[in-house]
Amino acid sequence: MVYFEYGDKELNYLKKKNKRLAAVIEKAGYIRRELYPDIFVSLVNSIAGQQISRKAKASVWQRFLALLGGKVTPQAINSVTEEELRSCGLSGRKAAYIKRLADKVLTGGLDLAGLTRLSDEEVCAELVKLDGIGRWTAEMQLIFSLGRTNILSGGDIAIQNGLKLLYGHKKITPALVAKYHKRYSPYASIASFYLWALANGDVDYERPKRKTEKN
Repeated sequence: MVYFEYGDKELNYLKKKNKRLAAVIEKAGYIRRELYPDIFVSLVNSIAGQQISRKAKASVWQRFLALLGGKVTPQAINSVTEEELRSCGLSGRKAAYIKRLADKVLTGGLDLAGLTRLSDEEVCAELVKLDGIGRWTAEMQLIFSLGRTNILSGGDIAIQNGLKLLYGHKKITPALVAKYHKRYSPYASIASFYLWALANGDVDYERPKRKTEKN
């Protein structure tokens, strides 16, 4: 397995930036997150898992792997029909999206290797052109496939909930997301790990009742 690389340097930086986040980091300890460096597989997996439960996604994915002989490549997907993809439990729309993605890679319309040379915003701009890929999915690829360190996904509900719990906001606006992204930069992805942990109840943290610092 490959894991997102960060350490004391990044954590110490974030702890110095904000006492409340520092408290969460201290309580949670080091959070290890797996990377999925094959961005094609990651994109296909993201499309397949949209709007279904984790259990359903796991079932669909196992049947999908069996259909392709365990190799999720553009060539393997190109060799099967949309009907065969649907037989794995994929909706017709998802099957079409996955076929189009494979075709785009095979015909040179999408240079996946070239994404590593692009900025975060440029990667997002390329990925959201694809059918079935929105901003949130693109941002998750930046973190969990490309290992980018400075992503704070404002469209992620758990990130919003983590910010609410940490700072006491009733609503997370784009302006607030931009504010915290700037505060956590250039390590917003690492801060995201701790916001996710907080939102998921993995950290026993009680926000101070009195404001002892600026939010």
